[in-house]
Amino acid sequence: MLPLKDTIPSRSFPAVNWALLVANVVVFFFMARDARLAEAWIAALALVPARFLANPLDPTELITVFTSMFMHGGWFHLFSNMLALYIFGDNVEDSMGSQRYLIFYLLCGVAAALTHVFFNPASPIPTVGASGALSGVLAAYLLFYPSARVITLVPIFFLPWLIEIPAVVYLGLWFISQLANGVFSILIDVQAMGGVAWWAHIGGFVAGLALAPLFRQRRYVRRYYRDQYYPW
Repeated sequence: MLPLKDTIPSRSFPAVNWALLVANVVVFFFMARDARLAEAWIAALALVPARFLANPLDPTELITVFTSMFMHGGWFHLFSNMLALYIFGDNVEDSMGSQRYLIFYLLCGVAAALTHVFFNPASPIPTVGASGALSGVLAAYLLFYPSARVITLVPIFFLPWLIEIPAVVYLGLWFISQLANGVFSILIDVQAMGGVAWWAHIGGFVAGLALAPLFRQRRYVRRYYRDQYYPW
């Protein structure tokens, strides 16, 4: 299933969400055009669990928790993440406000990175991608807009169909699939050999569920009352 659009329009311009989209795309294009630069950036700026745990207080290792969020391993990796961020991120920024949204996004990314490290402490595989932070955004969307609908492209008998799926169903099934894959990856130790960082997705999503209510912007509604005295 490929999400294309949601049914909740933005009330304001999502400046931070667009800045995150542009930052991820620009970093990817720099890496895609120069293989040596890409190798150097991945070596220095990607999160490597075993290296991180060997010296977790080293500033050069701490910074990889953040820099790894803005690098991607391929076109599809970038496209799928940025498409989801474009669809769901603007509404979450609407609900939080731009500054709170940026902090929330980064905190979810940190939680995702640390969860991945916890479940893969000996892994020498570099980890990159915005998926962990994005998972937190999906969790916030699920809490804030459960009645929204997601217009989704579903191939049925090799034909593309557009189906409106309730956000609570779409995102609920997404999380269940991540959790199932995460458990499976532990059973067969697949993440030790590389692949998708399922537990980063799970960690980011759980962090999003916990943090989103704290970051939601309070909106004050001014009430107007009629004069209690009526002229005759």
